[in-house]
Amino acid sequence: MDDQQHASATLRAIAILEAIAGADGPLGLVELMQATGLPKPTVHRIVSLLEGAALLVREAEGKRYAPGPRLASLALSSLTHTAWRAPRHAILKALVDEIGETCNLTLLDGTEVVYLDRVEAAWPLRLHFQTGSRVPAHCSASGKLLLSLLPARERRRILDTLPYSFHTANTITRRRDLEEALKKIRRERLSTDNEEYLDGTVCVAVPVESKSRQVAAALAVHAPVTRMTLAQALGCVPALRRAAARLADSFPE
Repeated sequence: MDDQQHASATLRAIAILEAIAGADGPLGLVELMQATGLPKPTVHRIVSLLEGAALLVREAEGKRYAPGPRLASLALSSLTHTAWRAPRHAILKALVDEIGETCNLTLLDGTEVVYLDRVEAAWPLRLHFQTGSRVPAHCSASGKLLLSLLPARERRRILDTLPYSFHTANTITRRRDLEEALKKIRRERLSTDNEEYLDGTVCVAVPVESKSRQVAAALAVHAPVTRMTLAQALGCVPALRRAAARLADSFPE
């Protein structure tokens, strides 16, 4: 295979990865053919290679493909690259200076949220979560927010696999209760964590949306209840939304 053929094969693989990464849920071969314009034998050959490289995973029934762990890791590494991180970090720092409490930026990865960036407030009492740390989606403000704003099919798929693990007396541990909470969050585009993941800690999250209204991430403030009540945290929402609007420009469309 010459260089031109190698380049063509690489671009075809990228087209398939882009189609799957941008879809509302897992895609089958026919849907990938329609999305890329490639013939079925080519699509089948490429997805088999990508699956073998852990860039794609096959759903339980074996007919649809979703992003694999290696692709998710690549996406996170790309978003935490210095070229993207520097402007986001500056906006987060300005927000923390304004409201006086720790703020973070997170992404949804399956049943968990991943910390993309975080700026700590200058208090002796604080929680330490580094970039790349993970927390359960069902009991975090950011996780519930991002779940609520997913397309319905993708949200149902994740809710099917959530562990609904218990963390505090306020943790939502039943699917039907979480679904009710997500309806309200979706309407308000605002989510809270009222000591649901950690006792004594509250959190409020808003979405970071692109110009096309695609949800890129969640922006949140959290603090111990000894310094900030949930009502006081909700008072930070206007500042959070202003910062979220500025952060939108730091994410690719």
